[in-house]
Amino acid sequence: MKIDFDGVQAFVVIAELGGFNKAAHELHITQTALTRRLQKLEAYLGMRLLDRTTRRVELTAVGREFLPQARGIVQEMTAAVERLKDISQRAKGNFTLACIPSMSSHILPQVIRRYAESYPGNRIRLLDGASSEVREAVLGGQAELGIAVHEESHADLAETALFSDPLAFICREPHPLQDRKTLTWADMRDVDLIGVSSFVATRVFMDYQLAKRGIRLQGNYEVQHHATALNLVAAGVGSAILPSSTFKEGDRPGLRKITITQPTVKRKVVVLRRARGSLSPAAEAFHELLRKTPLEL
Repeated sequence: MKIDFDGVQAFVVIAELGGFNKAAHELHITQTALTRRLQKLEAYLGMRLLDRTTRRVELTAVGREFLPQARGIVQEMTAAVERLKDISQRAKGNFTLACIPSMSSHILPQVIRRYAESYPGNRIRLLDGASSEVREAVLGGQAELGIAVHEESHADLAETALFSDPLAFICREPHPLQDRKTLTWADMRDVDLIGVSSFVATRVFMDYQLAKRGIRLQGNYEVQHHATALNLVAAGVGSAILPSSTFKEGDRPGLRKITITQPTVKRKVVVLRRARGSLSPAAEAFHELLRKTPLEL
């Protein structure tokens, strides 16, 4: 059923103000336009709501019965529109963010902290998974935004570069390489490295660079997540080659992060959204904050 809101609103304002002139002024329309709105509503209902003469306007019996319900419709609609305006202007609401786990160590928390300060009360649901899973979550609508490693472009995804994340060597003191400011890939030849699953983009980058130099990965452990590799390094099990963003110097006493050069290998971290369609105000505000926040590796 189609409800003629303009007609209902016109009826309520005329009834409450007692005349067409005042009602037209209140609604910022001409008396002619106001009359048309009321006539259209009465034609739709098949009955008169107001009796009007040149001097006064009176409610019909049906009009008196309908007025409380009409007033409720106008008040409810007005309140709903104001709530939506408030959501839009204040970016209120909730949204889902899919993200690669390595971002949750310290980079994502610093952005979420700033977001919480600017938009208190908003709720973020986090889905963490591999880069391919993040992309699928955004494509499938399970998440409005995704943070992933750059891969082959997809026609249905729009991506914005966040930062370049170089691979670094992580070891626990004491270690033969701990005092080096930089390392080359050839320096990993005799190092026991904790392997990261071949399904993770980091492993692809690492294997390629090691293979170019005829270096085979040594070590008895393979994990699926960067955080697990970092925990094993902290326990003294071995060393690891991980994205720089996974570990901030000083976070864990006794661990060192050393830059790898010749060449410096970087993964490109991007934020993803659907190419078509709009973000919710809450997600749009987070997206804007994410792009503007200087990220510390």
